[in-house]
Amino acid sequence: MTDQPPPLPPGQQPPDPGPPPRDPAVLHVTEQTRTYPCPNCGGTLVYDPEPAALKCIHCGTVVAVTPDVAQPARIGKRELASTMAQLARLQANAKTRVSGDKEVVCQNCGGHTMFTGTFTAVRCPFCNTPIQRSDVQDAPTRLPIDGVLPLRINEKDARVRIEQWINSRRFAPNAFKKYRELGSFSSIYLPYFSYDAATTTRYTGMRGIYRTETYRDSEGRTQTRTVTDWYPAAGVVNNQFEDVTGHASDGLDDQKITELEPWPMDWSHQYSPQFVAGHLSRTYDWDASQVFERFVEPRMESVIDATIRADIGGNVQQIHSRDINWLMVRFCQLALPVWMLTVTYKQKPFQVVINGVTGEVQGRRPWSAVKITFAVIVGLLLVLLVVWLVQTYGGEA
Repeated sequence: MTDQPPPLPPGQQPPDPGPPPRDPAVLHVTEQTRTYPCPNCGGTLVYDPEPAALKCIHCGTVVAVTPDVAQPARIGKRELASTMAQLARLQANAKTRVSGDKEVVCQNCGGHTMFTGTFTAVRCPFCNTPIQRSDVQDAPTRLPIDGVLPLRINEKDARVRIEQWINSRRFAPNAFKKYRELGSFSSIYLPYFSYDAATTTRYTGMRGIYRTETYRDSEGRTQTRTVTDWYPAAGVVNNQFEDVTGHASDGLDDQKITELEPWPMDWSHQYSPQFVAGHLSRTYDWDASQVFERFVEPRMESVIDATIRADIGGNVQQIHSRDINWLMVRFCQLALPVWMLTVTYKQKPFQVVINGVTGEVQGRRPWSAVKITFAVIVGLLLVLLVVWLVQTYGGEA
């Protein structure tokens, strides 16, 4: 039996619980920015994956994320064509532009901080205070962020994973392995679009059936070979897609960023800048239509092709034509966390990225010509040694 609170005296009202907790950010209207000062010491609050809360980097005070975004939630999606048409109309009538470079005054130290390109959260170069731009996400001419996957891999864990990845690259130059001195390592929320779609596709093609036949070769010997009999095929297939993602940032290694997938979408939260506090963040360079055409549509079409081949059947298939009818394409914008190491080696940048939720590591590194040459020489010497041993002792009992 659970304890119940004692009944209130007649005529007495229950105490007012007060307003719900609010985002602890301090908004700077003149600069259109926000910061997260610690309520205890005035230091800096950052989102820490260990307590899954805001934590002061100076005194350790923990401030809970507001209840409205604290739990995972299903992120709603909007219809792609109509949303982008409406956005185009708003952009055509817009009098101001919010994306691009912007200089603001840090409200903590008074220093001037530059937001460059598509960055929307940076640190003041003078006092290291994390600053977020509010005008970009609130602008009617920009697509809003709908959801976020909060960071789960902390910096200590991320550095261990980077160390393991780099040390396993045996043919990387020794200078590259000094990434602590040569590279920049930071956590950043990257813009992604996630899509649901439904398609119906009519196709024509050919079904190939293998058959074994017997024949005589030029010397009269009986041989067998496999031949393919082809038959016409046609039909209709249906496909459903859910949460197919594509990143929206220029200047990244598209292949390696894609290989960070899959992202655990069940852990998504409604977007709040609280999750970004203390971390870098970017807004999108390519909008939802561009990302769909650039990354997502080709991936969906490859799945449709696989469905067609399965429907044709047989041993081998040919697709002659397909007519895809996109019945529904819906999308949302997400902020997804990545730990990123960028090392400049011989004036060329190399990126290593970590999925900030699952810990998956992907990246590229330079090759050491000296190490490769040495390995080839050692390999040749071993081959020559084996040949000499066989020739010298191979005939002995």
